[in-house]
Amino acid sequence: MAISLDRLVGFHQKALSVRSDRMEVISGNLANSNTPGYKARDIDFNKAMKSAQYDQGGLVKTHDKHLSGRSQMQAEIEFRVPDQADTGDGNTVDAQVERNNFLENGMRYQAGLMILTGKIKGMRKALGGGQG
Repeated sequence: MAISLDRLVGFHQKALSVRSDRMEVISGNLANSNTPGYKARDIDFNKAMKSAQYDQGGLVKTHDKHLSGRSQMQAEIEFRVPDQADTGDGNTVDAQVERNNFLENGMRYQAGLMILTGKIKGMRKALGGGQG
């Protein structure tokens, strides 16, 4: 029986990748919270995961000169609709909202990592005949 690691961890690996990308975007928002004219951005996790599932069985590069496509992060970054009124400088970053999103995303990243670690431990145990 063939073992497919992609089937075992594929979804969770992609989820961790999207969460990691989202951490970078939120960090950029926090870093620019006082930059006039800066527009807050975010990655829609559900939309990014649907895109990742579509890409999984999708296009194949058939020639060396074909473009490999854009990264997952670049494909899913969107401007966030501001929750607060314009303060006059055009900046749409709400630092408290960004901090909360950062913490929530971090906790979800840790949970995903724990699930992935459990799956790998289970696979190692199965391969080792119940030991390990």
